[in-house]
Amino acid sequence: MTLQLAAPAVRPASWLGGRWVRFAVRRTGRLLVSVWVLATAAFLMVHAVPGDPVRAALGANAPASLVEAKRASLGLDRPLLEQYLSFLQGLVTGDLGSSIVTQVEVSETIRTGLPGTLTLAVAAFVLAVAVSIPLGVGIAVLTRRGRARRTEFAFAGTSVVLGTIPDFLLGVLLVYLFAVELQWFPVAGRSGPESYVLPVIALAAGAVAILSRIMRVEMLAVLEADYMRTARAKRLSPLRTYLVHALPNAVTATLTIGGLLLGGLVAGTVLVENVFAWPGLGGTLVRSMLGKDYPLVQGIVLVYGVLVLLVQTLVDVLLALLDPRSTIGDS
Repeated sequence: MTLQLAAPAVRPASWLGGRWVRFAVRRTGRLLVSVWVLATAAFLMVHAVPGDPVRAALGANAPASLVEAKRASLGLDRPLLEQYLSFLQGLVTGDLGSSIVTQVEVSETIRTGLPGTLTLAVAAFVLAVAVSIPLGVGIAVLTRRGRARRTEFAFAGTSVVLGTIPDFLLGVLLVYLFAVELQWFPVAGRSGPESYVLPVIALAAGAVAILSRIMRVEMLAVLEADYMRTARAKRLSPLRTYLVHALPNAVTATLTIGGLLLGGLVAGTVLVENVFAWPGLGGTLVRSMLGKDYPLVQGIVLVYGVLVLLVQTLVDVLLALLDPRSTIGDS
C-alpha cells in the first residue's frame, strides 16, 4: 500500500507564497513610484515660488557678479530639465546638496532635526491609541442600546470639537492656559519630559477624537454579535467578556485608521513644532521656505513625504499579516 500526498495540501501553500510575492512586488513598486512623484512635486513646487533664492540669501545689496557666481556654483543657471535630472541623481546617490543660506549639507540638517520630529509624532500616536481605545470601549458600554443619552451627546460634541480644531490653534490655547497662566509646563523648547506634555496633547487631540469614535462604533457592533450573547449567557465576568471576547474583534479597524493617522501626525508636527519652538524639522522647513532655500526645502519635504508613504506601506503589510485575505485584491 503506497501513501500519496494530497495535492490540495501543497497548492494553498504555493498559492499563498505566490500571492505574497505579488503583494510585495506591487507594494514595493507602488512605493517607488510614489517617491518619484513626490520628489518631482517637491522640485517643481520650490521652483514655482517667485523670487531669487540666491539674492535672498546674499542680501539685496550684494554685487551682481557675486550673485551670478553663486547661482552658477549651485547650478541654478542651468536649464530646469538639467537641474531636475541632477536632483534625481543626487537622490539616488544620497546627496541632497547644501543649504544656500548656511552652507550646511541638507542631509546633516535632516539628521539633526529628524529625531525631534519622530519622537514627537510617535509620542502623540502612542497617547492617541492609549486614550482612544479604552475611551471608545467605555463609551460604547455605557451608551449601548440607547442608554446614557447625555453621555453620548457629550462625547459626540467633545469629539467633534477636538476633531475640527486645528493643531496649532489648540497648541496656542494650551500654551496660554497651562504655560503662561498656570505655569505648569514650559512655554517652548525640549528641556525634559515635562516639555513633551503640551505639544504631544496638541498633536494627539484630533487623533483621539477620530479613533475613539471609530472604536465606539466598532465596539457597539461587536457587542450585538451572536458570540457575545453566548459569552454573556455563560455568565462570564464583565472584564473577561469585554477584554477577551469583544476588544480583539473591535480593535482592528481602530488600529488600521490609527496607522494611517500616524502619517498625518508626522506631517502635523510642522505647525506644532513652530508653536512650541520644538527642535525638529518643522521650524527648519518654515525658515527655509521663507528664505527660499531650495535644497533644504526639497530635502525636508521629501523626508516628510517618504515617512508618510512608509507608514502607509507598513499599515498595508500589517493588515496583510493579520488578515491574508486583504491581499486577494492585489493577486
